[in-house]
Amino acid sequence: MKALSTLLLLAISILSFSQTNRADALVSPKIAERQITVGGADADVTGFTNQSIQFAINAVAQTGGTVKLNPGVYEIIAPVQMKSNVNLVGSGKETILKRGVGVQTNYIDDADFGELKITVENSDGFEIGMKVQITDDINKSCWNVSAAYISDIVDNVIYIDKGLIRDYRFDLNGLISNASSVIEVLDAKNVTISNLTADGNRAENFFADGCNSAGVLILRSENITVDNVHVKDYNGEGISWQITENVTIQNCEISGGGNKGLHPGTGSPFTVIKNNNIHHNDLDGLFVCWRVYHSKITGNKIHNNGRFGICTGHKDTDAIFDGNHIYNNKSDGVNLRGERENNAPHRNTFANNIIENNNGYGFSIQSQAHDLLLKDNFFKNSAKTQKAGIYIYKGGITPKLENNKFDKHELGEVVFEKEL
Repeated sequence: MKALSTLLLLAISILSFSQTNRADALVSPKIAERQITVGGADADVTGFTNQSIQFAINAVAQTGGTVKLNPGVYEIIAPVQMKSNVNLVGSGKETILKRGVGVQTNYIDDADFGELKITVENSDGFEIGMKVQITDDINKSCWNVSAAYISDIVDNVIYIDKGLIRDYRFDLNGLISNASSVIEVLDAKNVTISNLTADGNRAENFFADGCNSAGVLILRSENITVDNVHVKDYNGEGISWQITENVTIQNCEISGGGNKGLHPGTGSPFTVIKNNNIHHNDLDGLFVCWRVYHSKITGNKIHNNGRFGICTGHKDTDAIFDGNHIYNNKSDGVNLRGERENNAPHRNTFANNIIENNNGYGFSIQSQAHDLLLKDNFFKNSAKTQKAGIYIYKGGITPKLENNKFDKHELGEVVFEKEL
């Protein structure tokens, strides 16, 4: 009762302030100090669910402020949706946002472009408010996947809040599942997520597409910071940010994911990735996708991932990779993937990195990347697993090399494909 009374008074205060001081909402010290607590008998919102967190975020978002999560395990059956000018702050590793059990079924009629309903074999387990993804065997990745929220369920018909973006065929393994993010930042500004664990509960969830869902998904947003967050065991990508500016991922751990650890892309300049531990993900530790330019990747440990440590390519220019330790990945430590010359990752600098014991090449170059500088890096190979320190494919060009150190490699320090 105490918590309910406190929250009602807070809501009235927020409404009054927003009506009379709307122009000053982002600068008032009172707003900066506003906080709602969630989780436990003494909190303003007592529940341990995504609905409880969302209730607090929506209230604070009217003026800006902080939602503080107490220790505990919060059941996440739909993504926590961040709003502009809101900070979501946990109480450390004891604050765990854990995905509930996944549900999936085939649909039994074609699901057409613009349609707002899907007729399915079995709607059991789906709930209003869940986020779902819709696919078939042709349209099953990235921007070909439809993502929407369930607005209603009537018998075996699931209604969604946003029209489908493709024509999907039921006879091509048409699927709808509740695979979705733990936390989402969509169309928002000035957001911080910190000091908590996002547990994807991978063993009980279906695979989620990385452009539409992730442990933490950031889409069409700017000035976003994710700090000291452990994204673990998510059946998809750990943190994905697409169509963004000024995103910072720092002091985080990203582990045990079913796809890439970190995935910036689709035009995400001014990215900062620093002091993270990215390990034991099924594909790349860091996949720098399209147009991630003027960015800094510093002080990270990137290791034991299922393919490359770092992979970068399409118009990913003018970036600094400094002081990273990239080791024990199952393929190359760093891979510059093949691109046409105009789209290659030009003007990038790799300095002071340790590239160690990867199970491919230490550093491979497949594209015409101009003004690529490798300086003061150490290519360690104590396990003798790296076949070459630097391997330049026929489609690549030689980078500028300054003061790099090399352990002995089977094929040599700098090797050209045409020489073999």
